[in-house]
Amino acid sequence: MREEKEGNEEMYCYQCEQTAKGTGCTAFGVCGKSPEVADLQDLLIHITKGISMYAHRSRLLGSSDHELDVFVVEALFTTITNVNFDEERMESMLRRAAAMKDRARHLYEVACSTAGKIPEILVGPARYVLPQNRDDMIRDGATVTPEAWSAKYGEVIQGLRDLILFGLKGSAAYTDHAHVLGMEDPAIYGFFHEFLSYLSGETFTVDELVGKALEAGKWNISVMELLDKANTSTYGHPEPTAVRVTPLKGKSIVVSGHDLRDLDLLLQQTEGKDINIYTHGEMLPCLAYPKLKKYKHLVGNYGGAWQEQREEFDRFPGAILMTTNCIQKPKDSYKNRIFTTGLVAWPGVKHIGPEKDFTPVIEAALDAPGFLEDSPEHRISIGFARNTVLSVANKVIDLVKAGKIRHFFLIGGCDGAKPGRSYYTDFATMTPKDTIILTLACGKYRFNKLDFGEIEGIPRLLDMGQCNDAYSAVRVAMALADAFKTDVNSLPLSMILSWYEQKAVCILLSLLYLGIRDMRLGPSLPAFVKKPAFDILHEKLNLMPITTPEEDLKAILG
Repeated sequence: MREEKEGNEEMYCYQCEQTAKGTGCTAFGVCGKSPEVADLQDLLIHITKGISMYAHRSRLLGSSDHELDVFVVEALFTTITNVNFDEERMESMLRRAAAMKDRARHLYEVACSTAGKIPEILVGPARYVLPQNRDDMIRDGATVTPEAWSAKYGEVIQGLRDLILFGLKGSAAYTDHAHVLGMEDPAIYGFFHEFLSYLSGETFTVDELVGKALEAGKWNISVMELLDKANTSTYGHPEPTAVRVTPLKGKSIVVSGHDLRDLDLLLQQTEGKDINIYTHGEMLPCLAYPKLKKYKHLVGNYGGAWQEQREEFDRFPGAILMTTNCIQKPKDSYKNRIFTTGLVAWPGVKHIGPEKDFTPVIEAALDAPGFLEDSPEHRISIGFARNTVLSVANKVIDLVKAGKIRHFFLIGGCDGAKPGRSYYTDFATMTPKDTIILTLACGKYRFNKLDFGEIEGIPRLLDMGQCNDAYSAVRVAMALADAFKTDVNSLPLSMILSWYEQKAVCILLSLLYLGIRDMRLGPSLPAFVKKPAFDILHEKLNLMPITTPEEDLKAILG
């Protein structure tokens, strides 16, 4: 057994919005993460910094290694909230990381030799040696937690270091999504190496770190653009689509997470097998892509946001496939029919490997009863990504000029179960009937089944897709600004953002980099952004916490 940490705290994690007491999980993760997994994840980040210290310097000398590049992205993604909860998988990842660090060091030494340079003697993460057994790994992980670094740098500096790190984790998720669809950019891999190498340094200032965080936001725009290209070049541009949200009679599989390719492969493997496929959570926007919705057995969406899955999966009479992040501790009632793939892992849950043979999922679906009858039909509209919205931009502009559209609200982001999130439902329902709501990510489940009506044929609620599709919202805002010959901050546009995990962090950094002012963030502020740092963002861009829907609407509209 490992020794207790000082202060009798078993772990320290504050990377998500639901962290215990709004300060940090210290006994067990609210997400279900054990102290052991938390420490192993922190150690994985530490070693990954070491890999990047070598890889960054190699790249400056004109040398790179694609396998190293991909591994660093996967390592960052693995540590995002609700991805990997399995100690064995984490140990395996750590052993791979140690081998990758040796490989990175060799790459750097060869690059130096080729360039006629003497290699730097690197310290810190670059010199770390992974122990042979898991207990010792856990012990070492406890020395590189945010709490441990705070003792060294102070909580303000460490909070900003983590703001950057968590942004990198979010960007890595988007980069991985693009990579699995065959879309890559060597410069983006270089960005991860450079920033992880920077975070392994010894001296930092608040102003420098804030600037670096905004630079990470700049890079994330490139990442989101890459992912948008990957999704749309593979599956076409999303189209306005009326999606069924009530089940049909028959055998069934529900797919949750974010990965379009996994859904595509499953659809291919289930074609002609009389199994209905449903999306769940952030997979809902998949039903708007032309090359996915062509499958007749992709029949609709089941359930709502990720945090409802334990109750929803308990009622689902079929097999469940979790892709990328958003898994919660499975109930015993469905543990034998839930499967993970990609980087997702839960102890005791069957994992579908990189070969993507979904036969076990299909067999579980056929063994389950399925839905015994059709439910009453109910449909919602999705698919209002940038191409669709921009195709009616002239009409929208005319309606604005005619005074028929007074304001736009972007109400979206990551959802969670913590109290206070009803704010977003209340805010949306209180918006005047001459305003348009743009929404994306799983936060939309708070209100996306409500009828908001139309303004001369333009739906008042425009679902722009996954959190991954934030690029669409940015492009639409910029296009409207160009059309009105102004900047984004002068548009009748307000952003009301909810955040939960690290993908929301990198999107926030991108919006801050773009200089977008007056954004409202909730339901609570990030525990890792301490007041002195937040004060800087408030002073520069008037970033502010949400208050009440009534007060915020009055402040925005007057």
